[in-house]
Amino acid sequence: MSDAHDTLREDPVLRPLVGEFGELELDTAANPFERLVVSIINQSVSTASANAVRERVFALFDDVTPAAVLAADEERLREAGLGETKTEYVRNAARAFRERDLTPEGFSDAPNGEVIDELTEIRGVGEWTARMYLIFALGREDVLPLGDLAVRRGIESLYGDGEMTRAEMRDVAERWRPYRSLATLYIWRYYES
Repeated sequence: MSDAHDTLREDPVLRPLVGEFGELELDTAANPFERLVVSIINQSVSTASANAVRERVFALFDDVTPAAVLAADEERLREAGLGETKTEYVRNAARAFRERDLTPEGFSDAPNGEVIDELTEIRGVGEWTARMYLIFALGREDVLPLGDLAVRRGIESLYGDGEMTRAEMRDVAERWRPYRSLATLYIWRYYES
């Protein structure tokens, strides 16, 4: 991935982050359905809360599969911390995985916009969740998840003197093409450190 890191090093703001955090790599999930469930759990909660809920929910399963989620007792899922709404969302995702090929193979020829459109048809999967799936399940290299608060705050902190519009953030991110996903990993690392 040296081409990607070389591209990111051309940005004088990202260059020191690449030096500080090393050559990060996109690490795609072995289980794309599980990765989608992780993104649903992560919606609108802190990282610490999401991690705690994820651990409790995943402890209910030998393997996180659509069949296992659909067979699980809804009350146990809610008690593990999903709550009523996210239990519905996770089960909606399980049904969608069972009915359609939402795997990396199924999306191999689909452009990012088509993947987002397909995933957001699932009640409970919004654009942010679909973009997380593009990055962490499909390994797409050029995704910019501006729906992510940490990404926006990180870009504002690194590139702005306060609030920036999403259009301004997109302009900043143009210099990262075609590796905006990897740049996003650096922004997250910076923001979380």
